Amino acid sequence: MVNVAVLGVTGRMGRCLVRAIREAPDLTLSGALASPDSAALGRDAGDVAECGPVGVEVTSDRLVALERADVAIDFTLPDVTLDNLAVAGAQGIPMVVGTTGLTNAHHEALRVASRGVAVLFAPNMSLGMNLLFSLVAQAAAALPADYDIEIIEAHHRHKVDAPSGTALRIGEIAAGARKTTLQGSGVYSRMGNTGPRPDGSIGFATVRGGDIVGDHTVLFAATGERLEISHRASDRMTFAYGALQAARWLAGRPPGMYGMADVLDL
Repeated sequence: MVNVAVLGVTGRMGRCLVRAIREAPDLTLSGALASPDSAALGRDAGDVAECGPVGVEVTSDRLVALERADVAIDFTLPDVTLDNLAVAGAQGIPMVVGTTGLTNAHHEALRVASRGVAVLFAPNMSLGMNLLFSLVAQAAAALPADYDIEIIEAHHRHKVDAPSGTALRIGEIAAGARKTTLQGSGVYSRMGNTGPRPDGSIGFATVRGGDIVGDHTVLFAATGERLEISHRASDRMTFAYGALQAARWLAGRPPGMYGMADVLDL
């Protein structure tokens, strides 16, 4: 049995994780962390997730939330994630990080922390999406440079970062497969007289509205044909199940920086 602490238990993903852990015969919820001003403090985490009591009280004390954990899963905010990781790392507890909106500085901090504890970061925990990452790498490497790459993503109205972390990861993978960088080739907005499309650019289009869970399409467009690779998530539980698969894999691993490609052996 693997003991799992959920950090950010009151968020959309946190609640999904509690429900998914309750369904899993090989996992136990051992701790539930929320912010100090959360109205959920002191409540049963299962009641917060609306799946019935699970016998774990929501706390804002990181040490309490982590004290029995074999692995922690974090879906919070970038700066909060680093604070959580500092405490988890000091306790030798590996952490799965699904927080998006991380800057280069945040990513560097994750890499530094991974020297002392196992850290698995993935901007998208969906198993299908991580297979899409692999397919995009193959397509970008195989198709000639005159196949233009566009990445179209859509999410719910409450998402605060754009493009999504998943879309940016797709762009990084496509750029890497073409021996370039997203920093040099990414185009994030178009308005007015933009002129012809720059050769080798990777374009992004962002949609925000309603309750869209997450749609991503990678378009390879050339004269005479288009190749589209798409993934559409219709239930946020998909990401929770993927995160639990990552947690199972990460528990007991040596220090290092890991990703879902490691979990899926891609």
